Amino acid sequence: MKHKVARIGAALLFFLASTPAFADGPTALPLPGGCEVAADDGGLTSKGALENPSFPPVQLEIRTPFEPIIFPAGGYNYLLYELHIQNFTEAPLALSGIEVLDADEPEGPPIASLTGPQLFEKLLPIGADSLDSEHPLEAGRLAVAFLCFAFDSRSAPPERLSHRVLLADSAAEGPTFGTRTREPRVLAPPVSGPNWRAVSGLSSGSHHRSGLFVAGGLAQISRRYAVDWKRMEHDAYFSGDARDVRSYHTYGAEVFAVADATVVVATDGFPDNIPRTAAGFETAVPMTMESVAGNSIVLDLGDGQFAYYAHLKPGSLRVKPGDRVRWGDMLASIGNSGDSREPHLHFQVATGAEILASEGLPYVIDSFRITTGDGSSQDRILEFPLGGALIEFGVENVSDRDPG
Repeated sequence: MKHKVARIGAALLFFLASTPAFADGPTALPLPGGCEVAADDGGLTSKGALENPSFPPVQLEIRTPFEPIIFPAGGYNYLLYELHIQNFTEAPLALSGIEVLDADEPEGPPIASLTGPQLFEKLLPIGADSLDSEHPLEAGRLAVAFLCFAFDSRSAPPERLSHRVLLADSAAEGPTFGTRTREPRVLAPPVSGPNWRAVSGLSSGSHHRSGLFVAGGLAQISRRYAVDWKRMEHDAYFSGDARDVRSYHTYGAEVFAVADATVVVATDGFPDNIPRTAAGFETAVPMTMESVAGNSIVLDLGDGQFAYYAHLKPGSLRVKPGDRVRWGDMLASIGNSGDSREPHLHFQVATGAEILASEGLPYVIDSFRITTGDGSSQDRILEFPLGGALIEFGVENVSDRDPG
């Protein structure tokens, strides 16, 4: 098994280092909402402001709490991350743009320039209703920019990034950070068979993507790359009584170990919720930090990475803390426990074993097949799964396959 993983890991390194990406491979898939293809935009809009810097410098803090990691998905290489922008002055500051720069080519054109609606739709002001050209960043206020860039065959992802935030007559420069602090982990699929949809994934409209949550005194996004796996049959997620969990095609489906790993959490005993309908929704038990994931399993993948399976079926868990599992082992079945409105598997990889108190990490799945809207099928290798297509995973136990 270690030899297999080493081979597919080497293949992933080659993939990430190769430019162009997918030059002769599968069709590129539509970008998630809020993502743009990165490309030189022709010039520095901040050049004049930087030639005449003010003193003191603009008191605008720009930082990235968690450095992005390049990962492949849908025929592109992606960088997905956040900028925290805080006004440390006593007066409002009107933001007019963000420039994203290759830190190793600071005099070159920006990788991307965000202005107008394209800028403001990515900015979440903390403690304020809106932020746009008519509503500046108030004194002391923090805004979070949710950024996502896809690099196609015309451009390679930079190894280091820097940013400039543009104001009316000045610019503030942010620190430099790397984009290759680690490789995305190669995983087996957490579910098996056909007709799966990756719901609430990377799109800026997803509650996972924008899910800043303070736990342990830190605002983090553990669900940055989380996916809700749902099974669809005949263009519907259920057939029959919408209030019966057994009506849902996802309910009871088996979940599998995504890697050789150690079980560090195996929580059982939470009942299934009645699914949400037009009549309303109420969880079977009150929500706490202990119950939000419902019945759940966490695997320690090593290297500070943890795989989280949430909302499992009560009584279905086959493992306990301390167990060693192998790539493809059956772990449990999907239910509707915890903060779950209809049966699905919430799956994420993060830096910690707590579902909300960690930072989300990207990963890639060794192989899967997608069916697009026109009915055509494509095999995808070593990619993060995007929404918008039906996905089929191998029905055989993946530990018996040779992914290399």
